[in-house]
Amino acid sequence: MALDSSNPADAGKKLRLLALTTPADKLGFAPDDEYPIVYGVVTDWNLDSQTASIVAMRDGTASLYTTSSFGIVGGEVHDAVRKAAQEYVKVAGRYFEKSVPVYDYPYPEQGKVNYFLLTYYGVRFCVGDVAGIDNGSDQTAALFEAAQKMLTALRLAAEPQGEENAKP
Repeated sequence: MALDSSNPADAGKKLRLLALTTPADKLGFAPDDEYPIVYGVVTDWNLDSQTASIVAMRDGTASLYTTSSFGIVGGEVHDAVRKAAQEYVKVAGRYFEKSVPVYDYPYPEQGKVNYFLLTYYGVRFCVGDVAGIDNGSDQTAALFEAAQKMLTALRLAAEPQGEENAKP
C-alpha cells in the first residue's frame, strides 16, 4: 500500500501498519504469565465509507485510527483506558486458536470485522460477521465487545471532562 506522507488521511493507515508490523521485542514486550502469546490486537470495521481501527497493547497503549484524518492516540495516560486496553488484549489471547497466521493486513469487507492478533510469533487473523456480532451469535462477539469497551473509555477520556468520564 503506497501511502502519501503529505495526505493527513494516510496518517491513521500508517500508524495501523506500524502497529501490525513492529515486532514485540522492538516494543520491549516478551512473553510472561499474564500475556503468554498475544501482546496486542487491532480490530478493523467499516463505518459508512471509512474504516476504524482500534489498537491496544499489553502495556495499555490505546488508540483509534481511521482511514479519514480522524484518530485518537495516547489514551494510555488515562487509568480507565489503560485497564480497558489491557483487558482487550487478554480477551484477544483467548482467540489465538481460532485465528490463522497472516502476512497481509486487509481492511474488512462490508459487513465484516477483521481482528489481527499481535503475537510473539507473528500476526494472526480472524474475521467476524457484524450481523452475528449484533445478535451475539458470532464467535468473535466477546472480542468485539472488549474492543468497544476500550473505545468507549478512550472516547470518554478524550472529551473535555477527561478521565473522570472514562469508566467503561
